[in-house]
Amino acid sequence: MHAHLVQTDIIWEDRTANLEHAGQLIDSAGVRPGDIVVLPEMFDTGFSFRLQHTADTDNTTLRFLADMAKKTRATIHGSRTTIGPDGRGRNCATILSPTGELLCEFEKIHPFSLGKESEHFTGGRQVKTYDWLIPGGERVARVAPAVCYDLRFPELFRLGLLAGAEVFAIGSNWPVTREYHRRTLSIARAIENQAFVLSVNRCGRDPTLEYAGGTLAISPRGEVLGELASAEGVLSVDIDIDDLHRWRRTFPAWRDHALLKSSVASV
Repeated sequence: MHAHLVQTDIIWEDRTANLEHAGQLIDSAGVRPGDIVVLPEMFDTGFSFRLQHTADTDNTTLRFLADMAKKTRATIHGSRTTIGPDGRGRNCATILSPTGELLCEFEKIHPFSLGKESEHFTGGRQVKTYDWLIPGGERVARVAPAVCYDLRFPELFRLGLLAGAEVFAIGSNWPVTREYHRRTLSIARAIENQAFVLSVNRCGRDPTLEYAGGTLAISPRGEVLGELASAEGVLSVDIDIDDLHRWRRTFPAWRDHALLKSSVASV
């Protein structure tokens, strides 16, 4: 199966234009039934805190993701802003099955405090995993989602591994000033968890920041399977889960964790 990592130049707070553009990029990517598509963080609005404009209160983004999943018969790993019961935002990875059913809604656990995200968004409390499915319901792999700043917290990824994750999918709006960190940490998360990492970033500019792009996919051995530069595009890579299991049997370091003990939620 293939993963398609969609790197977009997000139009500031323009949901209609962003959904249309994301749809065009997905249509051009050669997505086949049973593949997975991963979009950047807040691909529908940009990294905005104006919740009255950006929250998906009428489920327009959710319907778009469901329609794309049914159209391509692929798993679609998207992103949107929702409003929690406390009236504050939730920065969500929203994942739809090939039949358009909601597989998982993961709330970003670590709002970016330096960027004042934590003043508007409440962090999630659960590490989650979901099944990447082919049409008919057969599982390709177990995927753990993360969102942007979450990448800096390795315990999230280790908990995902303990829940059975074979793939980590990360959507980001990561600025150019710290792009080296995102690339390095993405590779580290793959090596230490012996898992595929699909690290998707946006490109272009918003009113305050420039973004580097640099979307990349990494093997469980830490090998870069493919990488984009700073322009828009779709990175498509083969994901060989059998190879992951061969590597974990050959070098079973993932079994030797000793310190972290916690419960996780799976869906």
